[in-house]
Amino acid sequence: MPFSFKKLDIPDVVLIEPRVFGDERGFFLETYKRSEFLRGGGIDLDFAQSNHSRSKKGILRGLHYQLNPRAQGKLVRVSRGAIFDVAVDIRRGSPYFGKWVGAQLSGGNMAMLWIPHGFAHGFLTLEDDTDVQYCATDEYSPEHDRGIIWNDPEISVEWPLEKEKEKEKGKNPIVSDKDSRLPSLKEAQNNFIYGEKTQ
Repeated sequence: MPFSFKKLDIPDVVLIEPRVFGDERGFFLETYKRSEFLRGGGIDLDFAQSNHSRSKKGILRGLHYQLNPRAQGKLVRVSRGAIFDVAVDIRRGSPYFGKWVGAQLSGGNMAMLWIPHGFAHGFLTLEDDTDVQYCATDEYSPEHDRGIIWNDPEISVEWPLEKEKEKEKGKNPIVSDKDSRLPSLKEAQNNFIYGEKTQ
C-alpha cells in the first residue's frame, strides 16, 4: 500500500504518510489515490478546487471554514518548508467540540492531513518560503466563508511560537487583518451538527 493512515486524537482527522520511492535521480510519490484512500482510511474524496500558498516563516493563516451547504473537506500537504497544521472540531454535539489536533507537515516528511467537513483549519509556517498545497471538496464561496480567531482561549491551540520577546515585537505570529478580526468559537456562525451528513 502506498500510504499509511493514522487517526489522530480526534479520529475523523487523519494523518497520511505516502510511500516515497527515491534514488540518486530524486524521488516519486503518489499524493492521492482514490481506491487506497477509501480502503485504507475510509476517505472518499471528490475534489472541486486545488490551492497553493507560499509564506515566509511565522505566518499564521486561519482558523477558516465554510458553512453548509458549501462546507469544504481539505487534504493538506507541504511541498517545501514546514507548517504546524491544525484542525478544530466545530460540530455541535460532537464529543470533541472545541478540541483541536495538530501535526507538522513538511517537504521533508511529505505527510498530509485530511480535515473533513465540520472542522476549522489553520496553520503556522515554521520556515521561510513554505509552499502549502491543498485540495478542497468544494469551491471557495465568499458568502459561506467564516472563521474563528487563532488564539481563542476556549480552544487554546498550542501553536509552536517563538519566545515571548519576539511576540512583543509583533513578529510572531504574523496574521492578516481579516484573520485578526475573526470571532471566538462561542460567537462564530456555525451550522455543523455532529453525525449529520454535510453534503
